[in-house]
Parts: sequence; C-alpha cells; structure tokens
Amino acid sequence: MRESEISYLAGLFDGEGSIYYKQGSEKKKKHKGPGHRVSNSWRINMEITMTDPMVINWVKELVKCGTVTKKPRKGLRKDGTKYLMQYRWRCVFRDAYYVCCLIYPYSITKLEKVKQILDHYQGAEGDGKVVDLDNYRLTKSFNTNLYGV
Repeated sequence: MRESEISYLAGLFDGEGSIYYKQGSEKKKKHKGPGHRVSNSWRINMEITMTDPMVINWVKELVKCGTVTKKPRKGLRKDGTKYLMQYRWRCVFRDAYYVCCLIYPYSITKLEKVKQILDHYQGAEGDGKVVDLDNYRLTKSFNTNLYGV
C-alpha cells in the first residue's frame, strides 16, 4: 500500500465512515439448560457507507479485509424519487484493529475512536489472551489457501 492510498482511506473514513466501540450485555442462547445467559461482550466494528460501489470495492481491495454488502433504502424521497442503493464496507474486531493501525497517523475526526480500538487490543496483548495480529493474519491466509475458501 502506498502512503497516499492510506491517507486517502483515512480521509474517506473521517468523512463517510463510522466506528462502533462499546461493551454491553447480550443474551446468549448457546449453553446447556433452559433460557439464556447474559454475557458482557465487546462490539467493535468500522464501516463506510456510500452510493458509489466503485469506492467501496476499492476500500475492500486496498485493506484486504471486511465485507461489502448492499444496503437498500425503502420508500421514496419527498419529491417522489427512489433512494439510491447504498453499499457498505464493514469490518469487525481484529480486522478493525488492523485498519485502525493503518489510518491512525492520518485520522482527524475519528481519531478518538481509533485510539480506543488500538488501546483495547494493545493493552490486551500482554495478558496472553489476544493473538498477535501478524500471526492471526498468517493463520487466516493459510487456512483460506489450504481449504480453497
């Protein structure tokens, strides 16, 4: 990746992107016994939503992570015309950490949220519960190539 591409991505993300970083309780059904259990879980994701699919696909190709989905809008505008189809690039957890590592030097408006994600993962690396990002990506690419997924 060129520095100009990363700085453009950071600017695009500052203008059109969003970050969700929050810990909250969630109901989990995967357990033995009746009902559900409550778990304190982290929700970490980043996304960019636009009506131009070319830009969204460029982001996915550049960072080589995340997913691209269509986000249709129902109804009509006040003038009676249809809403344009929106396209969303989204990444979660470790992939969000990877993207934050890239855009951190160039972020302005989203800098505080980017710092929160970086601190979350960098602070947890010392406790032995978080796998090193490089090892994680290597394992992920190995499994993808091995099984042809």
